[in-house]
Amino acid sequence: MYTVVIPARYASSRLPGKPLQLIAGLPMIQHVWQQAQQSGAARVVVATDDPRIEAACVAFGAEVVMTRAEHNSGTDRLAEVADALGLADDALVVNVQGDEPLIPPAIIDQVAANLAANPQAGIATLAEPIGDSASLFNPNVVKVVSNAQGLALTFSRAPLPWARDAFAQDQQQLPAGVPFRRHIGIYAYRAGFLRDFVRWGPCDYENTECLEQLRALWHGVAIHVADALEAPPAGVDTAEDLARVRQIVESRG
Repeated sequence: MYTVVIPARYASSRLPGKPLQLIAGLPMIQHVWQQAQQSGAARVVVATDDPRIEAACVAFGAEVVMTRAEHNSGTDRLAEVADALGLADDALVVNVQGDEPLIPPAIIDQVAANLAANPQAGIATLAEPIGDSASLFNPNVVKVVSNAQGLALTFSRAPLPWARDAFAQDQQQLPAGVPFRRHIGIYAYRAGFLRDFVRWGPCDYENTECLEQLRALWHGVAIHVADALEAPPAGVDTAEDLARVRQIVESRG
């Protein structure tokens, strides 16, 4: 059994008020919550620091935990929620991003099961293959490189791995046989790890790349990475992303 926590902030630099943007007449956060409700989670909680988001979530029946505004990352916010809910150190918590209205419930279950099956890892997350150069060179697409045991070596917004010889000739085509992978921003943690994460505070690599998972690698925590059973469409970061998701949802009726 596990708990899903959906961090939702109002103050997005690229799309202010993002969780409350309407998609097919419903706020985005409601779409995310509905997807999580279809997973095997024992409990689904929205974590926010904004009373407007709280009011919207209460209106459609979600459980909400109000958190402080000054957290450095969504994981820091999850740690506060774990304490507020009184979760034991070995309790499993899945972080579902509040801007993933199309996230498949199957991968929420998958990431929780992967962490439970890999006790050597402190975190489990997912990835999918990258098949085009535009995605590889897009800094908004986070790349991940793993070892033979399926544990992350690093994450970066830069193109990884760098195909030295191929890219010296042509950066418009991806060379065959290179495992380029996009990190899918869903995580499973144990509550005890979340408490350690907050105690450590941010590291330089995390601050440089704006990727909170680098804090865990800096402190030697293993991160299990598996290819997603079902790859979700990319989340909503910009107004263009929002328009695309609206079109997808409306086409589904």
